[in-house]
Amino acid sequence: MPPHVGHPGLVSDKVEARAYQLKAVDDAMAGSTLLILPTAAGKTAVAWMSIVERMERAGGWVLVIAPTVALSNQHLENALPVLSKSEEWNPIVLSGQQTASKRPDLWGGSKLVFATPQVVRNDVEKGVLSLQDCCLLVVDEAHHCTGGHAMAEVAEMYLSQSKNPLILATTASPGSRKEQVHEICSRLEIQKIHLRTREDPMLAEFLAELEVEEMGVAVPTEIRDLVEPFRIWQEGIVDRERRSGRYVMPGAINQAGLTNAMDRAQAAIQRGDPSGYRSSSQIATAMRLHHLINHLLCQGVAASRYFLSRMEAEDSKSKSAKDFLRDPRVRSLSDTLQEMDEIHSKVGAVRRMARERIKRDPESRIIVFANYRDTVEALEKALDGLEGIKPIQFIGQSSRSGSGGLTPKQQISRLEEFRSGGANVLVATSVGEEGLDIPSADLVVFYEPVSSEIRTIQRRGRTGRRRGGEVVVLIAEGTRDESAKDSARRKEEFMHKAARRVSRGLSGNPHRDLSNLSRFSVSNGDVSGPAADFVLRARERHRGELSEKDDTPSEAVGKVREELPPESFRPRGQTGLDQF
Repeated sequence: MPPHVGHPGLVSDKVEARAYQLKAVDDAMAGSTLLILPTAAGKTAVAWMSIVERMERAGGWVLVIAPTVALSNQHLENALPVLSKSEEWNPIVLSGQQTASKRPDLWGGSKLVFATPQVVRNDVEKGVLSLQDCCLLVVDEAHHCTGGHAMAEVAEMYLSQSKNPLILATTASPGSRKEQVHEICSRLEIQKIHLRTREDPMLAEFLAELEVEEMGVAVPTEIRDLVEPFRIWQEGIVDRERRSGRYVMPGAINQAGLTNAMDRAQAAIQRGDPSGYRSSSQIATAMRLHHLINHLLCQGVAASRYFLSRMEAEDSKSKSAKDFLRDPRVRSLSDTLQEMDEIHSKVGAVRRMARERIKRDPESRIIVFANYRDTVEALEKALDGLEGIKPIQFIGQSSRSGSGGLTPKQQISRLEEFRSGGANVLVATSVGEEGLDIPSADLVVFYEPVSSEIRTIQRRGRTGRRRGGEVVVLIAEGTRDESAKDSARRKEEFMHKAARRVSRGLSGNPHRDLSNLSRFSVSNGDVSGPAADFVLRARERHRGELSEKDDTPSEAVGKVREELPPESFRPRGQTGLDQF
């Protein structure tokens, strides 16, 4: 039986003792902290321990914000069995599901609130909620705290109102750009960054093995033939815009280049240049073509069919959209897709992997991530009917033409159905990337790679949380999938470097003496001792040993040093080539 953490606010034998988590709590109690740990490393356990310790010290109440209702609800469910004062604190979840008229009483009746940031922001702005006595703000998935996101706004409101503010912000993926990490720390007034990677010896022993496989799939010739006229059409538009100076990015046509060209066209319109209108219309067509081409090459027949039907429903009022849909090439493609069966290799690969995994282990859980709802719908239909496979969709709240969203209650219900085994394949969009804790999910399939390192890390973290897991990334050969994969890999390499650079400029230093752990103990069977001693023993156990002598072979040994010829020396006083 592993050792467990003891504390007046924790139920005994519920929180496993891990030295790196206790050290993170020690830092968190010394000042506002950004905690960066890999997915499945137990950021939530650090939050639990920080909450009970802060409440012992400062009183008041604690607010935990998370980006989705499903994640907030999950935090509440996980916290209830762990906190010894659950009845006294009355933990609750607050979101848009509760009406504004009922929320004032709910805010005042709980000392631990899990909430979505939009609700907190709205109630503070209306004067319904005061954060004056909130002693700790826990910000889950803190990489959202940039720009105009509600999470950043809530943090700023908290810092301006609380009498004794303290923030614990947690994430597995703060971003690859130094500017982004710096903005997070600035908005939350972070004093220190507590960062550990998968290679950290204190942490490595607790992480399940995670196998990542990149599977290249060939795009069928029939699909490439369908794409060719649209590729020629798009290249013709971009060539004209290059000559006019609107499309300026080198290399293959991509979304960033088209967006930049559209910005230039809009700027021309604002200057009074009438040619900007034509460019704007043409670039909008190129953008539609870009999405259509990528749907065909990277998503499949069914997803492309849904994409065109949704465009007809959504964009029917736009003149440029009407012209696009009336084009004979588009009409012909739409008719062709209506009569085609699914032939994309990716769909076949997903069906095969799901069938093999469930046949090998009927208790397995599989998550398939896709960028588009069109693809999610197509994959659910492709998997439905396979022996032993019970697929279910997991998408966001917003409703779009032809694709109704899921309410928070429906999202929670579907997650529970997946956990309980009522469904064993969860087909999800990006809404499922963050925070899903599904212990038995042992296979995650990326239907396509994403260029964002944050989304890649979050997706990958949905497996290997309790046991070994496998991640398979499907890459359509010769398409944008290849560049997206390389982009995410580069950004992930830069991520920890960016965090360390920002950390060096922060005011707070790591808390050295572990004095903030005085209320914590660690018990192993009948033996119990101070948590600080437990951390020190773990630190000593993982300390690297220094060799008494340097055994590194030297390349210089046995070599005769070559003398430089005198004519290569620079005369004394020579300051430039003209004096040579």
